[in-house]
Amino acid sequence: MSEQHKTRADTFADADASGSGKMVDLADLFYRLLDSWKIILCAAVVCAVVAGVYTVYFVTPMYQATSILYVLSPESILNISSLQLGTALTSDYIKVFDMWEVHETVLTNLNLDYTYTEMQKNLSVTNSAGTRMLDISFTSPSPAEAAAIANEYAKVASEYIQETMSTDKPNIMSQALEPANPVSPNRVQNVLIGFGLGGVLAACVVTIRFLTDDKIKTSEEIRDCTGLVTLAVVPLDESAAPPAEKEMNKRKRRKT
Repeated sequence: MSEQHKTRADTFADADASGSGKMVDLADLFYRLLDSWKIILCAAVVCAVVAGVYTVYFVTPMYQATSILYVLSPESILNISSLQLGTALTSDYIKVFDMWEVHETVLTNLNLDYTYTEMQKNLSVTNSAGTRMLDISFTSPSPAEAAAIANEYAKVASEYIQETMSTDKPNIMSQALEPANPVSPNRVQNVLIGFGLGGVLAACVVTIRFLTDDKIKTSEEIRDCTGLVTLAVVPLDESAAPPAEKEMNKRKRRKT
């Protein structure tokens, strides 16, 4: 490639290789992004609206209800060794909720059309640190179903523990109530994510167009590419040029 036919992209590459001109490139890119702020903002708003509409109309809201099971019966509370044993057994009791017998009993009692895998996926059994209480939570598209299944799991597990482990029957300390608000999806979070992604994508498009634009537009770029000084410039009617181009030309003249 001859020196006379070097493009702006080649000049930028040579400048980067020599370690000079990097700040000028970043400044030009910044000004290009600044000039395109309306496009970036519009893209961000459009993506935020799309994310909000998708969340409201195409994502099924999920509700979660929680019942609480107490590991020890009231008769064992005054026994210190029973208290210590109850703390140690909470992990064993959590394992009970993995048994297929428990899932099958709940499915049969409530006449549900779920598989064991679906029941296990929507079921959450946790033990708060320092307590002998098990939080039994179930997630469902129906708030009434979520509460009914959480309560049924507490009842079935309590009876199963007493029968199979020959121990005191755990008490149901709190019944699950029908939740009023869904736990997912998070509409505000999804809208914010859509807004951010839209802005980033639009900025990436502007950046790519800037980096791939190798056209020579000013006399300064002619001098940088060819090493020749421009002897004359024919002025054009800038009133017909886009605002962004006018501002870019003004900056180029100020730099000169």
